[in-house]
Amino acid sequence: MANPNIVSVTSIVGNTLSAAVLTTATQLASNAASSGKVFKINSIVIANIDGTSAADVTVNIYSAAALGGTALAIASTISVPADASLIVTDKTTMFYLLENQSIGALASAAGDLVATISFEEIT
Repeated sequence: MANPNIVSVTSIVGNTLSAAVLTTATQLASNAASSGKVFKINSIVIANIDGTSAADVTVNIYSAAALGGTALAIASTISVPADASLIVTDKTTMFYLLENQSIGALASAAGDLVATISFEEIT
């Protein structure tokens, strides 16, 4: 896993992606090995779209791309109330996703949670 130098930036591309969070790991972002990129993660928001039931969410950083390697939690088994949202991270707590790393989320109930991630892809 390399840590590309971002002093000589040639491109910064903004991304916002949303995905239904499943009971198995759901990929939110993946930075491929040898991509030459760093992802600046600005925000991760989890919304509970179930009108009656709370659901738990876990958000992990994986030590390899495509949800490979070891999962390390940045948010672990946090209950998201019905019709509410959880801000896992925002611009004040941003972090970098290096080459050959990924971010994924798991829910306690399929179909209840939607994750939205906003990040800058820096080349």
